Amino acid sequence: MSTRRLVLLGVLATLVAAFFLFDLDRYFSLEALKARQAGLDAEVAAQPWRAAGLYLLVYVAVTALSLPGATLLTLIGGALFGLLGGTLLVSLASTLGATLAMLISRFLLRDWVRSRFATRLAAIDKGIAEEGAFYLFALRLVPLFPFFLINLAMGLTRLPVRTFWWVSQLGMLPGTLVYVNAGRELGQLDSLGGILSPGLLGAFVLLGIFPLLARKSLAWLKARQVYAGWQRPRRFERNLVVIGAGAGGLVSAYLAAAVKAKVTLIEKQRMGGDCLNTGCVPSKALIRSARLANELHKAERLGFRNVAGEADFAAVMARVQRVIQQVEPHDSAERYTELGVEVIAGEARITSPWTVEVDGRTLSTRAIIIAAGAQPLLPQIPGLAAMQPYTSDTIWSLRDKPGRLLVLGGGPIGCELSQAFQRLGCQVIQVDRNERLLAREDSDASVAVMARFRAEGIDLRLRHQAERFETLGGQRQLVARDRDSGETVTIPFDVLLVALGRVANVEGYGVDALQLTLRPNQTLETDEFLATRYPNIFAVGDVTGPYQFTHFAAHQAWYAAVNALFGDFRRFRADYRVIPHAIFTDPEVARVGLSEDEAHARGIACEVTRYGLDELDRAIADEAGYPDGRYGYVKVLTVPGRDRILGVTIVGEHAGDLLAEYVLAMQHNLGLNKILATVHTYPTLAEANKYAAGAWKRAHAPQAVLRALARFHSWRRGQARGGRRR
Repeated sequence: MSTRRLVLLGVLATLVAAFFLFDLDRYFSLEALKARQAGLDAEVAAQPWRAAGLYLLVYVAVTALSLPGATLLTLIGGALFGLLGGTLLVSLASTLGATLAMLISRFLLRDWVRSRFATRLAAIDKGIAEEGAFYLFALRLVPLFPFFLINLAMGLTRLPVRTFWWVSQLGMLPGTLVYVNAGRELGQLDSLGGILSPGLLGAFVLLGIFPLLARKSLAWLKARQVYAGWQRPRRFERNLVVIGAGAGGLVSAYLAAAVKAKVTLIEKQRMGGDCLNTGCVPSKALIRSARLANELHKAERLGFRNVAGEADFAAVMARVQRVIQQVEPHDSAERYTELGVEVIAGEARITSPWTVEVDGRTLSTRAIIIAAGAQPLLPQIPGLAAMQPYTSDTIWSLRDKPGRLLVLGGGPIGCELSQAFQRLGCQVIQVDRNERLLAREDSDASVAVMARFRAEGIDLRLRHQAERFETLGGQRQLVARDRDSGETVTIPFDVLLVALGRVANVEGYGVDALQLTLRPNQTLETDEFLATRYPNIFAVGDVTGPYQFTHFAAHQAWYAAVNALFGDFRRFRADYRVIPHAIFTDPEVARVGLSEDEAHARGIACEVTRYGLDELDRAIADEAGYPDGRYGYVKVLTVPGRDRILGVTIVGEHAGDLLAEYVLAMQHNLGLNKILATVHTYPTLAEANKYAAGAWKRAHAPQAVLRALARFHSWRRGQARGGRRR
């Protein structure tokens, strides 16, 4: 804590202590005020401005320091200055004192609280930014809520001071009038409880919920405005229509059918979407074959001689298709039909907020979920089209092994495919404009992956900006600029794979006709309930983001389906607090929550605990290390001084599997002490999670207690049996 904060804290503590030490609270009782009323009236009559100024200062001090007595001061304001004068003084003093209390809380506590509860406060701040004035106004109108707690709590948020001021001024005014008016009859009051009758309290409660009712009414009016000009059907044939049969669409349809809603699923291409046909399933099948090719190089370390093998590239790619066909029934139209979903093969187009057209057939529905997915990004680089580039969607048709494969892009897709094709016998040249691969992960994770790539022979061309493609003498080549030297570099290749990310599919199914809003990154804009500008049209998965993970689309689908079917009664905000992901390179990189680089960039205080897998028995037995001596690690970020997990990065074999324990812990607010207290099977890689927790525990061992125990055991060693010295 800074010196200024310490000084202010000391001054405040002194003032509060003096208030109770000198028994000043005795002046803030109803009996004391009634006994001194005549004398106070005389002072006000003699010097009204001086009395008003002193009253104002005392009121502001009591409120700013969160001391008891504001209620009685409000009463005496009415008794001494009348209804009009008392109301003006109390309104000004109470607002000024409350604002000072809020600022004190913000100055002393907000940084400390944010360093420990950054994730939770981020969600609160978002709500405050959108509806903070409504919530504060509602709280101010209901005297049941202690105002001093409201002041302190608002100081921890990002609510603007000017908003706090005017909302407090307005919100406290009705209560101020009631208490000031009661103060005019101070002599007739027997207790403070008599001021607020049940009827008056009920009126305040109604006033308090009025802003929330007003907000609901505004939302209803806004929805009516959005729907203006559209003809709503009198009856609906369906409860839900889902556009797109990828992960988000399949889960949405499944959930709707499970609760006996009538749901139609429309897919214009192949069931299963990108994940089954061009993404997760084929890439992991390819990686499995590539891993075996790499395992052959470990044969001597595992005690074998004369072990060799050559990848049959065409056979490997054929196996990828077999794996897709084996998984395909899980996502098939037949399976979903059996589950109660109407599956239609065709191209959907939304023609109104309640109707979808498929190949000339119009379907009416109460709600729509858009799960249209995304497609590979092909940048505007001169000469690119002439190279007949492959993407992550089309690379699976390749059957002849390319001699030189140029991979453009250093993100997760580019890295996974680069390593797999290198291991299958291609010479991979990977080009990226950034200074490192996997730029969104921690730099040490990137370093581990890049070291492995270079060791396996991948030609990394980092900080190279692609300028154009050309063919000279029958040779394809990329002309790029080295961003370090500024020189032009020519990179020859045989086959080109563009892996520069994916863009949302927002064309061809009615987005323009309904004027659905797009974000700057060209994804469909949705609210916290996953609704578009139309409250009954939702979007999930890659088409809206913010993450492009299969499991994230499935996660969103639950919220979208429930809100689409039951949103008229209750809507659920999508929860993105704990979203894991894994990159299936070798070593794998898996993460949940904050990375260390993100924490530093955002100024979030954290402790970093690191456990190297080279210390793990099972990793050593499995030869899980690499020729350069790297084994990987588990890195845990925690709140300073506490075991609450802010984020975890794991680099090494089976990192994606090992991460699951931390995902569970973060989702259910379990700290490292709970992981440490959990029995883990020996010998397994999962023990790394427990040992990482143990490393944190050792760093936080109570040294004073341990020194005392050392002295205790020393004393015990010096004693004979029965407590007598020998």
